[in-house]
Amino acid sequence: MVTVNSTMVPLGTPAPDFQLTDTVSGRLVARSDAAGRPLLVMFICNHCPYVVHIRPRLAELTRQWLDQGLAVVGISSNDPATHPQDGPQAMAAEARAAGYAFPYLFDADQAAARAYRAACTPDFQLYDRDHRLAYRGRFCASRPRIENPPPVTGAELAAAVEAVLAGQPAPQPQLPSLGCNIKWTPGREPEWFPH
Repeated sequence: MVTVNSTMVPLGTPAPDFQLTDTVSGRLVARSDAAGRPLLVMFICNHCPYVVHIRPRLAELTRQWLDQGLAVVGISSNDPATHPQDGPQAMAAEARAAGYAFPYLFDADQAAARAYRAACTPDFQLYDRDHRLAYRGRFCASRPRIENPPPVTGAELAAAVEAVLAGQPAPQPQLPSLGCNIKWTPGREPEWFPH
């Protein structure tokens, strides 16, 4: 496991298009499905201890945000040849076990991760109603594998979601997410990916 920070894409960047399969329903989900609504794109996976650490609170908050009109997708881009625990069948089981209400999408060719410059899991990118980047950064300050970690609140992402849903700018400063690196297909790491 390599621990890396998110790339902190410039604010105002337009959300790249995607069309990916939801591992639970089997339906195709596209960015355009969220036209006119704020959109949260989360790069997550099943096995990463950083995602596992926040999983219950993430499931709880995203259910609330979906009810408030936020479009939410989770995307797993890890190579299932090297990490079969992150393949589509395991993703569907994980979504059910975790209580994820959002589509959990499989990025088979890793094109979405490349387009969004996703570097780690979890990696959160929040877009406004015009699908311009309003927040990129961490869920909150809590981390696994440290002594006496602060509680998992999701406060930083929640404050950004609240602001964007109200049509306001997301709070500053925005601190990068930290997590396991995306498991790129060997030899296909993007040139910008931290080595």
